[in-house]
Amino acid sequence: MTQLDYTDSTTGAAGRGAMRDPDHVPRRRQDGKPELETEMDGNDMKSTGKCPVMHGGHTAMGSSNMDWWPNALNLDILHQHDTKTNPLGDFNYREEVRKLDFDALKADLHALMNDEETVALTAGGHTVGKCHGNGDAKLLGPDPEAADVCEQGLGWANPAMGGKASRAVFSGLEGAWTTHPTKWDMGFFEMLYGHEWELRKSPAGAWQWEPVEIRDEDRPLDASDASLRHNPMMTDADMAMRMDPVYDAICRRFMADPAYFDQVFARAWFKLTHRDMGPRARYIGPDAPTEDLIWQDPVPEGSTGYNIAGLKARIAESGLPLAEMVATAWDSARTFRGSDRRGGGNGARIRLAPQKDWEGNEPARLARVLAVLEPLAAEFGASVADTIVLAGNVGVELAAKAAGFDIEVPFAPGRGDATDAMTDADSFAVLEPIHDGYRNWLKKDYVVAPEELMLDRTQLMGLTASEMVVLVGGMRAMGTNHGGTKHGVLTDREGALTTDFFVNLTDMAYIWAKAGDHYEIRDRKTGAVKWTATRMDLAFG
Repeated sequence: MTQLDYTDSTTGAAGRGAMRDPDHVPRRRQDGKPELETEMDGNDMKSTGKCPVMHGGHTAMGSSNMDWWPNALNLDILHQHDTKTNPLGDFNYREEVRKLDFDALKADLHALMNDEETVALTAGGHTVGKCHGNGDAKLLGPDPEAADVCEQGLGWANPAMGGKASRAVFSGLEGAWTTHPTKWDMGFFEMLYGHEWELRKSPAGAWQWEPVEIRDEDRPLDASDASLRHNPMMTDADMAMRMDPVYDAICRRFMADPAYFDQVFARAWFKLTHRDMGPRARYIGPDAPTEDLIWQDPVPEGSTGYNIAGLKARIAESGLPLAEMVATAWDSARTFRGSDRRGGGNGARIRLAPQKDWEGNEPARLARVLAVLEPLAAEFGASVADTIVLAGNVGVELAAKAAGFDIEVPFAPGRGDATDAMTDADSFAVLEPIHDGYRNWLKKDYVVAPEELMLDRTQLMGLTASEMVVLVGGMRAMGTNHGGTKHGVLTDREGALTTDFFVNLTDMAYIWAKAGDHYEIRDRKTGAVKWTATRMDLAFG
């Protein structure tokens, strides 16, 4: 059976052979015929596109099965990290800079580094080394993805380089920042503030700042020939250190106290290179620092010796709806990012600012649940973080029991509770969820498709494709949608942990029809609306 999008001849509604995109219109070739129809005539098929069923091994990449369903959700992001080595392409840097919202940009930077750290890293990083743009960029070879296999995976081969650093072309900017670019000193500040600057073009054609006048002995040596000297240069970012009043004040403070500059740079560099390691408990080795730093999101150790069974029983008796317990546990955990080990349920920061006020966490519902769980945690000597997770487990167990199964969800105690003093509230803005397909919620309409946003959250959390599917189906069945909406709750037994979501989503007794900002799942014979759904639901069908 060939699985293509089609329109039911009797109802006019879209059918679901492999309904990956409810709005999908089949692509057409230049001859006007549908692309897949032409391929099925046998004219354009390649080895991997002939049939979605495997017949032997494929050792070369041709057309893929994705070509059969061009709007299918690509799950590759969940099992690989694709790095594009040349993301700029024809990007016009200067034009795009003019469009930036600098207030918003500064707010984002503050979430990562404060002004003092930003200046220290800029000045310190540009105290040593140089930029490379001494040549014609048009002479460079193709990028790595387009280069011949002889380039060994590299790209932009420079035929004029000849192994000399002075002939390298990378950024297109050319020159060092300081007189002694291999020495740690205050040379960056001396050069920046000791001269007036004007825009000039590098040999590669990039705009950069160079001194209007400079003594020959203050010019840095050539990177390959010590008998030659060249003008230093500054980037727009460097000039901002002098022109921006806030950065300028910090620069002058550093110039007045070089030892303080050294200290701030060292700490900022450590933060930059260790931010993705998570809390200090994950550091190993004799050189690991013993100081807890607020940007590490420190969490104290939690108790493990309390009566877990007793606490579970009290939670079950509390009267909290299972959907609210599960939703709270999920919201606490979903901020976790495998990329930098930030977020997650440990620390119970969901009860602190700013997380307690995030729209995605439903502040009123969250406060109601915490008002029950926090006293129970105190009574049993458990952390609130543990209690939130345990309540989620209780909710799942109750839902399973409603479906006819007695299970016990595994639980490991020991999470701690962070305090406001341990939390850099401003830095948590980047963790705020603005979409959550697992709870069928979008804060706004975005250019990126909702199902793709769900993939992004899934890969950040470190989940696999199968885990994503089972979690969505289970959470829909338990009724954990944001705001209690019924989109995607494809069951008549809400609150029971059943497979109804999958059964009804794929049942050919129903058709799908667009209805404004959502979709209706209708009885194929009568046209009666049975359920409603979103794109995030239909993507699984």
